[in-house]
Amino acid sequence: EVQLVESGGGLVQAGGSLRLSCAASGFTFDDYAIGWFRQAPGKEREGVSCISSSDGSTYYADSVKGRFTISRDNAKNTVYLQMNSLKPEDTAVYYCAADLFSCLSRTYDYWGQGTQVTVSS
Repeated sequence: EVQLVESGGGLVQAGGSLRLSCAASGFTFDDYAIGWFRQAPGKEREGVSCISSSDGSTYYADSVKGRFTISRDNAKNTVYLQMNSLKPEDTAVYYCAADLFSCLSRTYDYWGQGTQVTVSS
């Protein structure tokens, strides 16, 4: 059974930090690009960051560049999203997703259930 399980969300004050984790199982993790997405109430889902499977290339939305860092530990089948200097506008449900082909895929193969991040002002 394929699973992507996010953890690490919570409530934090503006300027604070959180580290999200995405633990994967049920597929060959090393072969998949892993992306982080978020969806705020009343807004469309947006891509936040992604790390490729092949060379570890990383991608970031402009809104998080310089504040968020994505990394992966293939030995643990886990991807992390370190979020620093958090802003109230970062408040959303954060999802991780896996795609066999690339970070630039329009559709991802597998999705997690999400973890809530709330940033208070």
